Amino acid sequence: MDNLAFEVHEDAKQNVVSVGEMNTISQMEKKRQWSLMSIFLVCLLACTITTAVGVLILSLVYVNSFQPHSEPGAQPLQIAVPVVQKGVDPKFQFLNHLPKSKVFEFPGGAIQWARYRNNAKDYLSIEEEAFGSSLNSQRSQMTLGTLRIRSSGLRAPHWHFNANEHGYLVQGSAWIGVVDDGAVVTTYNVTAGQVIFFPKNTVHWIKNVGSEDCFFLLFFSTHDELQTLDVDDVFFSTPEDIASRSLKPEGGVNFIRTFHKQKEDQGVNLPPNLAELVVNANYSQSPDGVVWRYFYDLKGSKEYRFPGGIIQLAQYWKNGSGLSNNEKIFSEFLNQHQNALTLSTLRIYNNGLRQPHFHFNANEMGYVLSGCAKVGIINAQRTIEFNIHIGDVIFFPTGTQHYIKSACDEDLLLVLAFSTGDQLQTLDMDDYLQATADHILAQLFFKKQSEFKKIPKLKEDQAINLP
Repeated sequence: MDNLAFEVHEDAKQNVVSVGEMNTISQMEKKRQWSLMSIFLVCLLACTITTAVGVLILSLVYVNSFQPHSEPGAQPLQIAVPVVQKGVDPKFQFLNHLPKSKVFEFPGGAIQWARYRNNAKDYLSIEEEAFGSSLNSQRSQMTLGTLRIRSSGLRAPHWHFNANEHGYLVQGSAWIGVVDDGAVVTTYNVTAGQVIFFPKNTVHWIKNVGSEDCFFLLFFSTHDELQTLDVDDVFFSTPEDIASRSLKPEGGVNFIRTFHKQKEDQGVNLPPNLAELVVNANYSQSPDGVVWRYFYDLKGSKEYRFPGGIIQLAQYWKNGSGLSNNEKIFSEFLNQHQNALTLSTLRIYNNGLRQPHFHFNANEMGYVLSGCAKVGIINAQRTIEFNIHIGDVIFFPTGTQHYIKSACDEDLLLVLAFSTGDQLQTLDMDDYLQATADHILAQLFFKKQSEFKKIPKLKEDQAINLP
């Protein structure tokens, strides 16, 4: 018979031993945990001290390296201080005195630029740089150049990599040639007041066929530095064997070797012995259906008359019902090209005002042909006013409200370019105020609603106002 009392006694004994062992193990675990914690705290303290020392050393090195110090026989260390450019009148973001800019002289004429330049050293003045930088930062999509060609002079055949070209002939008569991508040549004659158009990467030339200088205003659809390549430069950069194989002239490569590059840039060409070189010049005119893609008779186009002046436009018209067949050709061809421009003439009579307005879809650039005026620009930062005279170039960014008031006895005449190949969209101050409800204006201006009845809505468009 099993002794239950004995079994219970043995179990109790075992339980006592187990409790003792557990107490021992618990004490050991606590010691081990404390040891790990101690190690962790020591390491953390060491890291903190090391970091602090490192930061202190770096601070001392940094301070020391930027403190001027001298050694026996040595000059004190100079601290580099950035050169801050002298402040420029804000008006030069919108105004360029082009007659003061550099004249690029060639045998047959000269070119001047109101443009952005990649190298700031190419600007003649900080005012010119302010204007060029403004064109670029505002993404004007326009550059302006004046081209003067002497009688019988030739603007060498060339093309532009990064821009369409729109020209307005101010003076003289010229013979134009355009070579399109199908090697089809279009030639035509232009006289003062007419517009020419050359799409990007289209080879073209301009020859003065009159007795007086030709003077062109040229607008290019880029706010970056214009990239141009003349045909003579291409020819002389081509290996002679390649040129010979391409042209297959009589005499082969020996004929190619008879060409010699002139020391002087022939961008506008006029050889002194031209009469010996050319004995039979033909200035033919291509059919109208082809010519009017590249030509527009702006001076003969519709006049938009206002009390204070006249506007004429060479642009794309969404509704061409009022255009002649030739004008429709130009309008549609213009709209087929990306980044094309709109050209316009603006005539303001003495004391006339091109009232405050802005353009929804285009930057504006203009050149003063005659007269003088006061210009105002109202943007988000400020209102800027300045005077303009013959030869000045002005620039108005998209959405910037501006006005032009004629200030001379003679008419103010401007040639304007707009950075859109679509129909120009413009809103005048009187139009948008008349379109705003009286009670809205009353609440805005803290003025009784009835007071706004004093602003008349005139039957005749007041875009160019004359008191």
